[in-house]
Amino acid sequence: MVSPLRKVFVRRPTTVGRFVEDAQWREPDRELMVAQHDEFVALLRSTGSEVFVGDAIDGLVDAVYTHDPAVMTPFGAVMLQMRKPIRASEPDAMAHDFDRLGVPVLGSLQGDAASDGGDKVWLDARTLVVGRSYRTNAAAIEQFRELLTPHGVRVVSVDLPHYLGPEAVLHLMSVISPIAHDLAVVYEPLAPVALLQLLDERGIARITVDEDEMLTQGANILAIAPGEVVLAAGNDKVHAKLVAAGVTVHEFAGTEVAVKGDGGPTCLTQPLWRSS
Repeated sequence: MVSPLRKVFVRRPTTVGRFVEDAQWREPDRELMVAQHDEFVALLRSTGSEVFVGDAIDGLVDAVYTHDPAVMTPFGAVMLQMRKPIRASEPDAMAHDFDRLGVPVLGSLQGDAASDGGDKVWLDARTLVVGRSYRTNAAAIEQFRELLTPHGVRVVSVDLPHYLGPEAVLHLMSVISPIAHDLAVVYEPLAPVALLQLLDERGIARITVDEDEMLTQGANILAIAPGEVVLAAGNDKVHAKLVAAGVTVHEFAGTEVAVKGDGGPTCLTQPLWRSS
């Protein structure tokens, strides 16, 4: 998740839909939201990533968060089943985009397994940490193991807290973002103890985030290379900590497209290829 980002898929935000009633956003300025997404795409391209842009899907306002319908692995994508009712059709839509782009698919969740891509963190190419949460259940974690263990991948499960309840979004990536092979940004009060212990065992240092900036996506940061990241603007405290740690920080205005939908720059992207 920190190797150089070479190819990435994003989706244009729709301006048609019930943002508050159906998707639990705070009502955005819809035209500004589109402009902010355009700025984000331009930033990714300026840093050397090839960006593939999918069409907006009217009515599916969460579909702009392309990280969630699939988990990308070194062996192909795992297509998910999503528990938030309004997002149920997003994996099929993304599968069509992947087919168009020639992205291989390793497998799909089956039966009652449910998961969002935001509940996973790769610590390295052979260690996938999955948060068991209101969006990701034990059946999904077991199916991840069935798909990935034959490829030598260890799947580690950690439990996320109740926090604001089943209707609120709390993904594993709401509280941790890998920044380099030995550095991560973490909101410790909601981070699973088992995850913090695993980071310590791996020698992965932590930059901590305060609650006010966790709420403005200060803990959801996109690494585009080891020690080089994209951050939603306005998170000045974590920005200062990153710079002090020698990290190169690119900012984009995300008040509408990121903060009001509770999705940061990682949520807005589905990495297709990172070079080793």
